[in-house]
Amino acid sequence: MAKLGSEKRPIICRVQSDERAQYVAETCTANGWHYIIGFEFDKPEDISDLERMLNPVKAAVSSKVGRNDPCPCGSGKKYKKCCGASAELVA
Repeated sequence: MAKLGSEKRPIICRVQSDERAQYVAETCTANGWHYIIGFEFDKPEDISDLERMLNPVKAAVSSKVGRNDPCPCGSGKKYKKCCGASAELVA
């Protein structure tokens, strides 16, 4: 699937005023995104594609520590020789 904002998959926004359309157009042009703006006065405004591009979802970071990774406590030791050793005794 093409990336949002590309020529094959433009940002699609539904607005109700010229000012809002100008905002969408200026924002997309400044970032080099392709867009389509539609005026539909009988439907609610929808600029969710633009908001998604301006505020991308960040990937989740795994908090799992491997045995040979540096210990997150900051000691400089490997996890298995530091906090991981006491975790193994408990389990």
